Order: sequence, then structure tokens, then C-alpha cells
Amino acid sequence: MARSGREEGGGGEERKLVLGRYELGRVLGQGTFAKVHYGRDLRSGESVAIKVIDKARLRQTEGMVEQLRREISVMRMVRHPNVVAIREVLASRARVFVVMEYARGGELFAKVARGRVTEDHARRYFQQLVAAVGYCHSRGVAHRDLKPENLLLDEEGRLKVTDFGLAALPEQLRQDGLLHTQCGTPAYVAPEVLRKRGYDGARADLWSCGVVLYVLLCGFLPFQHDSYAKMYQKIFKAEYQVPPWVSGDARRLIARLLVVDPAKRISIGEIMRTPWFRKGFVPPVPTSPVSPKKWEDDDVVLDGTAAAAGAMSPRTCNAFQLISSMSSGFDLSGMFESEQKAATVFTSRAPAATVIQKLEAVGRSLGYTVTRGKGWKLRLEATADGANGRLAVTAEALEVATDVAVVEFAHDAGDELDFNKFCAVDVRPGLADIVWAWQGDGPATPDVAAECSPA
Repeated sequence: MARSGREEGGGGEERKLVLGRYELGRVLGQGTFAKVHYGRDLRSGESVAIKVIDKARLRQTEGMVEQLRREISVMRMVRHPNVVAIREVLASRARVFVVMEYARGGELFAKVARGRVTEDHARRYFQQLVAAVGYCHSRGVAHRDLKPENLLLDEEGRLKVTDFGLAALPEQLRQDGLLHTQCGTPAYVAPEVLRKRGYDGARADLWSCGVVLYVLLCGFLPFQHDSYAKMYQKIFKAEYQVPPWVSGDARRLIARLLVVDPAKRISIGEIMRTPWFRKGFVPPVPTSPVSPKKWEDDDVVLDGTAAAAGAMSPRTCNAFQLISSMSSGFDLSGMFESEQKAATVFTSRAPAATVIQKLEAVGRSLGYTVTRGKGWKLRLEATADGANGRLAVTAEALEVATDVAVVEFAHDAGDELDFNKFCAVDVRPGLADIVWAWQGDGPATPDVAAECSPA
């Protein structure tokens, strides 16, 4: 099994993994269902990125085949200098290989994680972002997950929007003309998306653009808090502070983007007419879009048969996905844990009062002493000592929207292993009827080396 895209052959010679005309190299990144490898076109010598997706795991999760199909279709539609281009889609019996343009400069996140960039650099990146997003919107595509991790840079420093896995097309609109799927990264997501009352995908993208602009200019997020729920409350109020080093024109543009009422949020056209944006702006020239293939063509790649495209419903992104997708993008200042602790947070559609009552009953049934605190807070303490003393856990519920409550468990005392077991195993069965989703749940990442032949 290859871990870096290379294997050692007999006699000390290096053997390289080959997929058709492409040589696979190191892993650039990975997610739940896919790994992205560096690749090289053996005919032209050109560098590419190859996204390798496990078919079996796609089929095991409802809607994921449809999501990948939609992502491929979107990338064929949005051919733009500031959007990562798709080259071709290949498939084996077990996996799908999406060959894309390689952005040698890596993620924009790597730059902003080191602190703010100059205003001129921020303007140039933002100009390219708005140009790409505006083009996507003109094709009926809402990205829905704009953040520095999904903005790449090529070797010339040109910005490239990537990861259209959560993108929405016009056919996903309901009869009210709005989208209703909650998805995105919490620190960048628009308040109307969190409220679950329907939203305009293009206007929601503009809120995310505003957060990206703020991060570029300030070096940290506008809405951040140790508690996810309290961070949501800041988002609902557009409660943020702009540092004094940000210029007046940039400050005013941020204020027009981070507007809670989407109807009053600035539009793409209005952004492009502001003096701050227009400075040095050269509009990019889009390439000719590729007409999307028929769904049946993608079915052959994804399923191996010309199955009906309507067999899968679109993926519904729940509140767990909102929380867990935050990952390293949550806190750009570096004052955070590199990995989130799984199973310490869950979301519920029940009111906070109901959640606390249920937690109290479950805690007592497990033999814990339960004490009510101020607000929607409980302290649960074990009646016997563990390896490092008596376990004590605080549970707090916060209603972040009318019908969404976020519950966090905090480790107050006792052994950490006991705390992890409490969160991940002990309380789950008793809470099954009120839990919407747990942070940290998800299938393992697929291994892809078996699909490639050594050259």
C-alpha cells in the first residue's frame, strides 16, 4: 500500500503509481470520501490534481452520489480564470478519479493563518473572488462554502475557487424560489442559512465573501467564540469589531456585506462599482463554458450503469456538518486545537428546556448526581471515583435559532478517558430521540492506492 504515491521496487528502484496517462504522487489533502493526490500528465508533463473517490462509501451515504454528480456538472459549467478547471473524469470498478487543474500556490488559508495581508493584496484576492463568484451566479450556481481553505493560488498568485461539493443549481430551488439545505462552514455561513427559513444562495455567498474580506484585512475571524452557540448568536446580530488599521473604504464595504437582512446586502454589481474595489481591477475573461453532460453519462462513471438520475435525493447537510466542517478554519490566530474533540457537541431540534430535562433524566438513569445551574446548564457527577478521581461533566444548551439548540459537554473533573466514554458511548442511547446530529461522526477515509498500477 502506497502512502506517498511512491513505492520502492526491487533493487532499490523507485516505482511510481500510474493511472492511465497520469502518474500519481503525494497526497495533497483528504476528506471523508476522497483523497486529493498530486499528479502529472505523462504525455504533456503538466501538473494536475486528482481527486480519488471511493464508490462504495458514496453509495453507503444517502445523497452522496447525487452530490458528486452535481459537483462534476457544476465544474463543467463554470469555466473561469479564477475557478479551478476540471480536465476529465475517469473511473474504475471501485473508484472515481476527477482530474483537475493543479494550483501550485496552495490554499489562501496558509497565507492568512500567518496574519493579515496588505490591503493591496487583500483587494487583489477579493477582486478575483468576486469576479469568480459573480460568474458562478450568472450560470445559476451558488457555491455555499466560500472560505480561505477553498480558495487556492496558482504559481503566479492568481486566486482559484475550488470545492463545489456543496454548490447549488437552480433545480434545487423549492417552489418559493429559495434553497433550504443548511450547509457551509459556521464561521463563514450567512445567518439566514442557519435559520432554516429558506435563503437566496447568491446572497448567502456574498456574506461569506464579506467574512473572507474581513479575514484578509484583519488576520482573524469577525465572529468567533469558544462556544459554537455563542458564535452563532454573534452571527445572527452581525456583532463584530473592525480594527483601526482597516481603511475607511474597506470598512464600509465590509459593513455592506455583513448585513443580517439579505435583501439589504450589497450585490455583485454594487461591489464592483465601489471605489475601493475598482482600484486596479482588470476584469478576467471567462473561457467558453462546457455544456454539462447528461446525467446518464455521469451515472456510467459513478455507478457503472445508466441508472435513473432521480434515484438519489440531494444531500441534506445537518447541523453536525455545519459544526464539524469548521476544522482548522475556525480560528485563524493559531490559538486553537488542531483537531476538534469528537462527540462533545450535539445539535437538537428540541427546545433547550426539553433538552435539559432529557439530559437530567438520562444522567440520573446512569447513576450520576445531577445539579441544575443557571440558564440551561447541568452538572453531572459520578458517584464513584475513576482512574483519576470522580468524573464531573457540565452540559450546557443554547438555542442558536428558533428551532436549533446546540449542546456542549465540558470536562470538569476526573479522568479524560472516562469523559470521552461518557460523551461517545454512555449518554447516546438515552438521547437518541432528541439528537439531530453529533459532532465528529463520520466514516473513515478511503485508501486509493490499490486502483493504481506501478509503472
